Amino acid sequence: MSTQTAERYTRFADFYPYYLQEHSNATCRRLHYVGSLLVLSILAYAIVSQQWLWLLAMPLAGYGFAWVGHFVFEKNRPATFKYPLYSFMGDWVMLKDALTGRIKF
Repeated sequence: MSTQTAERYTRFADFYPYYLQEHSNATCRRLHYVGSLLVLSILAYAIVSQQWLWLLAMPLAGYGFAWVGHFVFEKNRPATFKYPLYSFMGDWVMLKDALTGRIKF
């Protein structure tokens, strides 16, 4: 685990490199992508079908895949526990960076 974990991040721009370091395992990153894309799919389905109870599945889909990635493959503790907002933002920026080719998918 990084020595930076003791540091308290106050800017997302400073946090994001740490976030990527905590997602160095390719399987962990891919599970995050699956969870994030599933969240978007559930949101779209709920809006189109107007079946709003599906929105309750969004956190389970998003965090479920991500946490399996951390606990099983990355073998670290998700950043969500210490930095919930920055971690949430990091999920979407990491997905965008993967889809645009900035980081390895």
